Amino acid sequence: MNFDEIARRGLVMLGCGKMGQAMLEGWLAGGLPPGAVWVLDPHPSDWVRAQGLQVNAGLPENPAVAIVAVKPQFMAEALPQLQPLGGGATLIISVAAGTPIAYFETVLGADTRVIRAMPNTPAAVGKGITAIIGNEASGPADADMAEALLSAVGQVVRLSDEDQIDAVTGVSGSGPAYVFYMIDALAAAARAEGLPEDMAMQLAKATVAGAGALAEAASESPEQLRINVTSPNGTTQAGLEVLMAEDGLMPLMRATVGAAAGRSRELKG
Repeated sequence: MNFDEIARRGLVMLGCGKMGQAMLEGWLAGGLPPGAVWVLDPHPSDWVRAQGLQVNAGLPENPAVAIVAVKPQFMAEALPQLQPLGGGATLIISVAAGTPIAYFETVLGADTRVIRAMPNTPAAVGKGITAIIGNEASGPADADMAEALLSAVGQVVRLSDEDQIDAVTGVSGSGPAYVFYMIDALAAAARAEGLPEDMAMQLAKATVAGAGALAEAASESPEQLRINVTSPNGTTQAGLEVLMAEDGLMPLMRATVGAAAGRSRELKG
């Protein structure tokens, strides 16, 4: 992306943990000058300190963007630091889980331009996917700016309603944990069939990672890819008959995502 405006006016990061650092690494690699970044974090990492950033040096007068990347339990203490930027020319982009747009409007002012984003942990390796939604004070140019910045850590999708964040949480936000558990389960099944532990885990990790990469790159649907690898009465069909049973993977995943999305809704209350 073109960092000219941000380089001129500055970018503030409120919190710079693993997610914030992953984003920052992408921006710096893309040409964002380190001197244009202000980081406010009580415990900045050695990496952050070594980049030539403005660390805990107060706020610039009129930054283009402020990224909120603090944990929910620290939000009430941390967010008021950005009150001088509320209601003005600074775009606020939040990647903080569980904090609705209304909270930012309450603390920073109703006229504050806010984009709420829900990234996921594969962003740490540039393979994330982030859903974004803006408030009424924000406009198309703000969504474009947020998408350009968040594309540094993966794909970006735009929501039409903030309530959709709960479904996103259940699918992509919590989804990596489901996949990690599936890898463990696949490796355990391999060990049960007689493979050594290290080999079982290597096969499970590579199979899931490779299948995901193929599904993303292929023009065919996941259903067609499944059909392509399933020979009639072969080994794959035998395994799929278990997964595709009436009480198999489909209803289990529906219940899993539903539970996570439901919990997301409960936490808002």
